[in-house]
Amino acid sequence: MDSQNTPAPAFVFDLDGTLVDTAPDLLGALNAILIREGRRPVALEDLRHIVGLGSGRMLIQAFELTGAPLDEARLPEMVDAYITYYRAHIAEGSVPFAGVVETLQLLKAGGARLAVLTNKPQELTDLLLPALGLEHFFGAIHGAGRMEFSKPDARVFHAVVEELGGHGGGAVMIGDSITDVLTARAAGVKVIAVDYGYTTEPAHMLGADAVTGDFRQIPALAARLLAGDGGRDRD
Repeated sequence: MDSQNTPAPAFVFDLDGTLVDTAPDLLGALNAILIREGRRPVALEDLRHIVGLGSGRMLIQAFELTGAPLDEARLPEMVDAYITYYRAHIAEGSVPFAGVVETLQLLKAGGARLAVLTNKPQELTDLLLPALGLEHFFGAIHGAGRMEFSKPDARVFHAVVEELGGHGGGAVMIGDSITDVLTARAAGVKVIAVDYGYTTEPAHMLGADAVTGDFRQIPALAARLLAGDGGRDRD
């Protein structure tokens, strides 16, 4: 990164469960719908590992936990109501995970190229990042709907890196789910998994090149992987 002739590496980050703990606000929106429908609210522990599966699946699961299953004919209506509530309360409880802000500052100061690649809808991504003061770190921000394809399609990863200036200098994916690992594999790049995110399967079982519970370890892990010195690693 310190050579003028060597392109800076590209760091492509997932959002929910990787950069930001959005579960409190996602749960708040979910419970608002449940209460409206005469159901009891659910606890964060009940749903933390399915919040990354999409609003429809989360609603179905929550209704199963609180009584009769959701009539799937009503699912589109429920999803619309959920997203409307979430949009209005998008950053009331959401916070960056420990070490995220300082690490992004370090990477940015060192010349790294940074991007967000998420399957969160683009509209909501564009609301959340500024609300948390994070948008200025990223040269590219891609949410669902910005392009006709999304993770784990390799084309969206390549589009993000091209927006950052191309693959020269190398690129690495950082995420918390099997979708992120599959995206990296499809794109032919290394991938680091964080183990504190939203996944039904333990992070060390996802097949990432490195796994960490400390976001501050990402620069060192990425440098090792991009230098070709990494097999599968666990910090």
